[in-house]
Amino acid sequence: MSLTTPMTRTLRPMTRTLLGMAVGLALSAGPLTVQAQSNEDVKMGFIVKKPEQAWFINEQEAATKLGEKKGFEVVRLSGEDGQEVLSAIDNLNSQGAQGFVICPPDVRLGPAIMNRAKQYGMKVVTVDDRFIGGDGEPMENVPHLGMSGYKIGEQVGNAIAEEMDNRGWDPDEVAALRITNYELPTAKERTDGATAALLESGFKKDNIFDAPQQNTDTSSAFSAASPVFSKRGDFEHWVIYALNEESVLGGVRASEQYGLDPEQVIGVGINGSGAAFAEFSRETPTGFHGTVAVSSTMHGRQSADNLYQWITEGEKPPANTETTGKLMTRDNWQDVREELGL
Repeated sequence: MSLTTPMTRTLRPMTRTLLGMAVGLALSAGPLTVQAQSNEDVKMGFIVKKPEQAWFINEQEAATKLGEKKGFEVVRLSGEDGQEVLSAIDNLNSQGAQGFVICPPDVRLGPAIMNRAKQYGMKVVTVDDRFIGGDGEPMENVPHLGMSGYKIGEQVGNAIAEEMDNRGWDPDEVAALRITNYELPTAKERTDGATAALLESGFKKDNIFDAPQQNTDTSSAFSAASPVFSKRGDFEHWVIYALNEESVLGGVRASEQYGLDPEQVIGVGINGSGAAFAEFSRETPTGFHGTVAVSSTMHGRQSADNLYQWITEGEKPPANTETTGKLMTRDNWQDVREELGL
């Protein structure tokens, strides 16, 4: 026979409610809040598309050092294609990471990457290259930190124009090698900015020749640049620009193979990393005149800090933060390196 009465049936839900309220009050009285995360428990990934490039090495190292200082863990991973990125995200989930910073190998992978991240409840911040959605527009809901590609491109074009003037070159008799990768919006922004600045300085549009590259490294740029020099042997003076200094160096190496002297070439890159430092350290100057240096160290540190604050404090970073750079040449590279913490 049941001993339950209407009164006890009424009290049981009330008891459960009171117990829930008591637990809630006890939790709210403690040091934790709903969105807060203990520093010791914070783990984030830092995924880059070219882990062997000095720029990305600097970024990951800066993020790691910040983690050591603030007490969170950074897992450094490679993501050179879509499958490797998704595997990296799975790896991070298995390690209990709350989110990751990423420079994607292809910006169009944004929706797929975000879908995988959402499955695991991970927060995502992009660095350098921004996700593009299915509509072809930047994914505004994913916080991003990167360069102002167009403005930095303009800095490249202005630096080239100034050095041409210093050498007394006639713009009508100079050819420009534009090493391109238009499938990467960041690359297009940079080379478009450089082109606009050159044209504004009086450069002839018909003297700009494209060298489409398959990748963003030196060997790919070398392969793209070599046929252009062979076909346009009527020019004695050349300027070279691209999305980064590795690609410009590929163009410079191609000009050397073709037989052009350093005095006949002005190459200006973008980044300010080990590739440029090695070139400036050569005993004999080359056609690599300079690079617009941006602090990869700052990019790595700031993007990791943005994600850390988001995880621990619930503060979502700004939708888009843009940086600019400073011209680094053989004459001032060590000073600029120290100034930017590279």
